Amino acid sequence: MQTTLSRRALNRALLDRQGLLRRTRTTPQRMTARLLGLQAQLGDPPYYQLWTRIEGFRQAELTSALRDRSVVRVVLMRGTIHLIGAEDCMPLRALIQPFLTRTLFNGSQNGRKIVGVDPGELAQAGRDLLADGPLHNDEIAERLAARFPGYEGNSLAYGLRCLIPLVQVPPRGVWGEGGGLRYAWAAQWLDRPEESEPPATELLLRYLAAFGPASVADFQRWSSLTRTRELFTRLGDRLTVYRDPDGRELFDVAGTALPDPDTPVPVTLVGPFDNLLLSHADKSRVMGKAEEKRAFGPNAVIRGTYLVDGRVAGAWRADRSRDLTRLWVEPFAELTSGGTDELVARLEELARFAAPESETRIEFH
Repeated sequence: MQTTLSRRALNRALLDRQGLLRRTRTTPQRMTARLLGLQAQLGDPPYYQLWTRIEGFRQAELTSALRDRSVVRVVLMRGTIHLIGAEDCMPLRALIQPFLTRTLFNGSQNGRKIVGVDPGELAQAGRDLLADGPLHNDEIAERLAARFPGYEGNSLAYGLRCLIPLVQVPPRGVWGEGGGLRYAWAAQWLDRPEESEPPATELLLRYLAAFGPASVADFQRWSSLTRTRELFTRLGDRLTVYRDPDGRELFDVAGTALPDPDTPVPVTLVGPFDNLLLSHADKSRVMGKAEEKRAFGPNAVIRGTYLVDGRVAGAWRADRSRDLTRLWVEPFAELTSGGTDELVARLEELARFAAPESETRIEFH
């Protein structure tokens, strides 16, 4: 008979695997590999995501990893920018590639503007353009428009990003720097060949190690892959099967121990665009529907949030300037005095990380 796991048990399991029960002494490269990437639509969020997970983390550690190419920013799951380790970039992109190709040519606005362009020719034109090194997005668009007359350059450049892995090169995504949008062909940037599609079962096992126990629908929401139930079946006794409180099947890597559901969790600041909120179809293990509506902002923005007893209880935002760091806080529910004190302590710690020389102002709204 399959064991039914409470939402509290699922919550503690997810926080444990996501490095959010307690900070760990590790490197950004190792944490990024453990989490199978960090969503990185903007430059600063991955720094906050790692700060909340790695003991003693400093911005220079991730900046150095971006500059030495051991981690890169590239389009992956759900067609969004992710920070991913160099060793995972090419195989993971190969698995996600069919989704990206399908999304481009099945109704995207840019895809409609390049109907008639041969995808293979566009991909090869991009490889040729970038074989000698990175180019600014505007230059890529201009050169592709010359190669494919009659088509809009920006749409061709967008199509190229969907067809081959393009890395956003530093200083893009570097804390405190930013910069123009320059792309490199990942195979050239990393000196690694583009790969044929690797075994999807290995991706599934790594997903479960980072996000399980999870359902088929959860895996599909995270990965953008479809018709994946056969992968679960193929793994057979390498998986353990549970049930959630609503009776849905949940899968986990066989032999993986689950933490005590009563494990205490401190008030935790979760970075914007964090994996914790994006990697399950059923998010009830970390928040209810009301909290979900408030955590997910307009224009596909996922706000920074904070956890109380492991669940989303409010949102935060950091606005930095030379002399002042303003921390804007929106509780979703009333805090106890003790909970407020703990949250303020975490926010002050965040401010010391973000801007140690500036004054800190915390504002509750």
